[in-house]
Amino acid sequence: MEYEAVIGLEIHVQMDTKTKMFCSCPVEFGAPPNTNVCPVCLGMPGALPVINKKAVEYALRAAIALNCTIHKESIFARKNYFYPDLPKGYQISQYEKPIATDGWLYSGEKKVRIRRLHIEEDAGKNIHEGKKSFVDLNRAGTPLMEIVTEPDISSPEEARAFLETLRNVMRYLGVSKADMEKGQLRCDINVSIKPRGSDSLGTRVEIKNVNSFRFVQKAIEYEIERQVSVVKGGGEVVQETRTFDPSTGRTYTMRTKEEAEDYRYFPDPDLLPLVLKGEWIEEIRASMPELPHQRLERFRTTYGLGEYEAKVLVDHKELGDFFEESLREVGDPKAVANWLLNDLLGLLNERKLTIESSPVSPSNLAELVTLVKRGTLSTRIGKEVLKEMVEEGKSASEIIEKRGLRQVSDEKW
Repeated sequence: MEYEAVIGLEIHVQMDTKTKMFCSCPVEFGAPPNTNVCPVCLGMPGALPVINKKAVEYALRAAIALNCTIHKESIFARKNYFYPDLPKGYQISQYEKPIATDGWLYSGEKKVRIRRLHIEEDAGKNIHEGKKSFVDLNRAGTPLMEIVTEPDISSPEEARAFLETLRNVMRYLGVSKADMEKGQLRCDINVSIKPRGSDSLGTRVEIKNVNSFRFVQKAIEYEIERQVSVVKGGGEVVQETRTFDPSTGRTYTMRTKEEAEDYRYFPDPDLLPLVLKGEWIEEIRASMPELPHQRLERFRTTYGLGEYEAKVLVDHKELGDFFEESLREVGDPKAVANWLLNDLLGLLNERKLTIESSPVSPSNLAELVTLVKRGTLSTRIGKEVLKEMVEEGKSASEIIEKRGLRQVSDEKW
């Protein structure tokens, strides 16, 4: 018998706000431990939370981009559990009445439905060194969005592609930097298997806190193989929570899977229901930035770029921004894209530089492209000049001036 996978994702997106969800403590990655804390995020008795309006706005932007139904009234609830990095003994989240539900997002040709999007606060961070454990509460109270998909994903590759698409959407919206290495995008994966073509779902296993796109793909690949092996061996898959170990490429049991009842959710008595005005929602809708799929279409139709070039530029927002800044001074999309993608990126990659740290500015690249188009530089010499631009951080005209060159041919170089 052949089996197929059924996969759903629970994605935690750290919102790029200046302050925490329910207090005025700054959100700052890499700050000394326990320096960005106050009585509210430390869970001191009598300290009362106040909702961060900017975090609500960011959640609404994400909900609109994900085609969700926005609920004008939502409720914050207490999710009760004990863990050293949770000083209050509960996490403020949303349960029965989230801010948004019933959305969808296309990843390539694949439409993935969004079950819900809700706002919550992050926990702190446990740090283990030898026999000692430390707790850093700087992250406690940081605003999060949790985005829960329907189990519409059927392969590890689809899961990875969806996450990459979602990350791009969050970056284009400006609501999160969505850097997995910094914990700004974290993913829990729900995996089950069923006989191919069957409507009945198998027992679901959750894999917690996978922190890179590659690891998400590998964790799902292993878990599918493990579950198929268990079932074919006559066993039953146990509902549980597992963790993925990148060093072995395997998942391991953490604990038996909790149900919602285990967390004893109830409305937070310190917070009134969140009531949104329709006018504010429409203001946010009207101010939405261009999204990746819209930019892709524009790059193809307006600039005449091929599918590959357009996708590479759109998938890395900063690269697309660099392209358009250069284009303002040249007006030849294909020439700019060619020099940027085929030449400048290669030189940057050799030196382990990103487009954000490029010694060549968009204006300087535009100048070089213009010189080649005019015939002042041949293409071959233009490539040599670009290499010096990367090495020295100077413009094309400065390098030509330094060498005493004007009308440059291959022979004079």
